[in-house]
Amino acid sequence: MTVTSHKETHSFQTEVSQLLHLMIHALYSNKEIFLRELISNAADACDKLRFEALSDDALMEGQAELAIDIQFDPEAKTLSITDNGIGMNREEVLANIGTIARSGTREFLTKLTGDQKKDAHLIGQFGVGFYSGFIVADKVTLTTRRAGMGAEHGVRWTSDGSGEFEIETLERSQRGTQVVLHLKKDAEEFLDEWRLRQIITRYSDHISLPIRMPKRDDKGEEMGEWETVNRASALWTRSKSDISDEEYHEFYKHVAHDFENPLAWTHHRVEGRQEYTSLLYIPRRAPFDLWDRERRQGIKLYVQRVFIMEETEQLMPTYLRFVRGVIDSADLPLNISREILQSNRLIDGMRSGSVKKILGLLADMAKNQPEQYAEFWEAFGRVLKEGPAEDHANQEQIAQLLRFASTHSGEAKQDVSLEDYVARMSKDQDCIYYITADSHAAASNSPHLEVFRKRGIEVLLLSDRVDEWLVAHLTEFQGKKLKSVAKGDLDLGKLDSEDEKKAQQEAEEQAKDLLPRLKNALEQQVEDVRFSHRLTDSPACIVLSEHDMALYMQQLLKQAGQDVPRTRPVLEVNPAHQLIQRMQAESDEQRFQDWASLLLDQAILAEGGQLEDPAGFVRRMNTLMMAA
Repeated sequence: MTVTSHKETHSFQTEVSQLLHLMIHALYSNKEIFLRELISNAADACDKLRFEALSDDALMEGQAELAIDIQFDPEAKTLSITDNGIGMNREEVLANIGTIARSGTREFLTKLTGDQKKDAHLIGQFGVGFYSGFIVADKVTLTTRRAGMGAEHGVRWTSDGSGEFEIETLERSQRGTQVVLHLKKDAEEFLDEWRLRQIITRYSDHISLPIRMPKRDDKGEEMGEWETVNRASALWTRSKSDISDEEYHEFYKHVAHDFENPLAWTHHRVEGRQEYTSLLYIPRRAPFDLWDRERRQGIKLYVQRVFIMEETEQLMPTYLRFVRGVIDSADLPLNISREILQSNRLIDGMRSGSVKKILGLLADMAKNQPEQYAEFWEAFGRVLKEGPAEDHANQEQIAQLLRFASTHSGEAKQDVSLEDYVARMSKDQDCIYYITADSHAAASNSPHLEVFRKRGIEVLLLSDRVDEWLVAHLTEFQGKKLKSVAKGDLDLGKLDSEDEKKAQQEAEEQAKDLLPRLKNALEQQVEDVRFSHRLTDSPACIVLSEHDMALYMQQLLKQAGQDVPRTRPVLEVNPAHQLIQRMQAESDEQRFQDWASLLLDQAILAEGGQLEDPAGFVRRMNTLMMAA
């Protein structure tokens, strides 16, 4: 059927124009990666066709052999990458090329720094490999047709990358996609057969599809035959002893769309009641959209080396969403769907085994490569802290991997493990003490730490937002209960000397008449007023009940529009503090009321809370300062 050509000119989305400019300049020193990216896209297109053809054989159009062909024309100065994969229709071309229909685009662009190495990493993560063609080409032409006997026409997309692109319909008998690069003068090195073979061998040897180039005679003329130039076998099916680190690195870059080498990986084959192979990687850096809870996971599922689906969330829990790689099952049916995956015992078995492999890999890294583990923790520690709440079966193992700041070092660096803490505990200490706050400075300067510093007791300083969630579910470690120094009653009696106990009792006796006056003055604002065993230098602090949420977290949830139940804290006062002793002598009830309110407000501010009446706080402070 004859197709009437219809040509349109469109402008690039603003973000694409910015991205093209940054990509061309950020990656210019490593131009050869464009070929890896375009071959990777072609391989993905073939994988998708193979999967869709499982339920619709007509998509193969009688041509079941899939391949990627590389050709160059020295006279025309063009390089073409052709696949016979799934292809695209007009709507898909418009949706996938020329726009970036993906959440977090602006955030991604703001993270680009101008540092070539860092920006290359981000660009790779974002999955925009097609645009890498503009690093070496001043014009790119993409011709494609969606697979299927009912597909009526093809589509041609053309652009010089300057801000606009043309799209037109045309007749095309071959399914799949061809990308033709019109090379710049300084990129003519890619018109050399041996240079192209070298790049394919280095970056794409692991691709399981044949990558072919025309055979040439001694004069460099094409002979009309094709030659496969890569190994064309699934890397994960080979023996570990036959795979070099460089091959592992390049496969990771292909499967993760990353430009950096991975931090670590585990390659494992399971045989017995269930048979599968997993090759799982831990990236070196966190992706820019790591905190997007709706983003898919990074595991590709294969069945007997046939690609089934990508980003399979059932194969890895959310707290390990940074893991990339492939799992190839010998037991699952080829036509398995996402719905079946959700309740499949084989999937559950692969998920459980893969989680144990990743946690084991991290444990080994933490023990034998602490500097490398510190790099991992900096990138993914906050995500791993979600684990104890999500994965109760592996809670103890995850807890061993957690790292925190503590009063032991006094630094903000999170490098203290729970095992380290327990090893340093005195024989009379029966709890692991911690404090949560919205910043490290707020945690380390909290008045709740005063008595612990005095007695030399280490306290973990938790300042990540996920920490409140963590300690709500991780309640003990190695038989030691985790205890907040800012919640509930505090009993350090075993650690007090007789002299300290006597001094505390004397101070409380002298100030015993103060408690009922404070309770009366603050009865609408606090649950109770009591003497404190936590304070040595501060006059007062507030204490929440064991199950109350920290004040700073309550404030964050309120700002996010969440309904937070109103809680009334306990006010603890230090009977030995001069301010408390001064209050006891106050005979003016209105002034005493101001003192009491000021004391409570100061304690709330120290805990990261927000005052309901800031103006009243300022007025009372000014009044008392003037009186002084």
